Amino acid sequence: MRRRKRVGRLLEGLPIAHLERLSLHDYPGRTCVKAVIPGCNFRCPYCLNEDLVVNMAGLRLLPESVVIDHLYKSRSLIDALCLGGGEPTLHNGLLSFIYKVKSVGFDIKLDTNGTRPKRIKKLMEERLLDYVSFELKAPLDRYGEVAGAKVDIDAVEQSVRLLRRGDVDHEFRTTMVPGLVDGDDLEKIASMVIGSRRFVIQQFKPGETMCEEYRDVEPYSLSELRSFRDRVAPYFRECQIGYLS
Repeated sequence: MRRRKRVGRLLEGLPIAHLERLSLHDYPGRTCVKAVIPGCNFRCPYCLNEDLVVNMAGLRLLPESVVIDHLYKSRSLIDALCLGGGEPTLHNGLLSFIYKVKSVGFDIKLDTNGTRPKRIKKLMEERLLDYVSFELKAPLDRYGEVAGAKVDIDAVEQSVRLLRRGDVDHEFRTTMVPGLVDGDDLEKIASMVIGSRRFVIQQFKPGETMCEEYRDVEPYSLSELRSFRDRVAPYFRECQIGYLS
């Protein structure tokens, strides 16, 4: 009973499952802190964070003050906070937490699956976002299959339009999973956001994935990833290969 009460109090703010105190790869061109936010409305079969996604009640969560204190103490080394997950936009405490972070002078990068366009719009209107990384899972006609859940496609499309029409720096990215997402799929995804500044082709990483059948899947080779990149690079100003952390 005591544990339930303690977790309940923490959930009054933004739940934080883990704090990466220094990251050199989560924010392009910047050093940052990364806060990992639990809970997700997707069940991607290749996801490596099953506990983060489906076992939020069993996680030992950090209070917001731990993040704020670390940011303040590390301000000579870093100038940004990345909010990843999970899916940060699911939580009502996101807006107030970002206000606190911005009040001490740090930029915010948000990692999102784009299924909460109203919340993304509010954050943009309040000028609380400095960078957004939006993972597009699949072509629209296969989205639910790849995400492992029922998906509001209109919400995803709304979020795409918000970023493309807004002034917040951003990137779109897709994880390339053999047997699930191939080059033809990638080209369909890229055509959805053609003309965008930055697109990242993300390498799948095997391991303790949500679905057992993907745990031993051999990732695409580097040459295959480069071929994928060359195929869609003309659609964007920048097209890069990235890796799951």
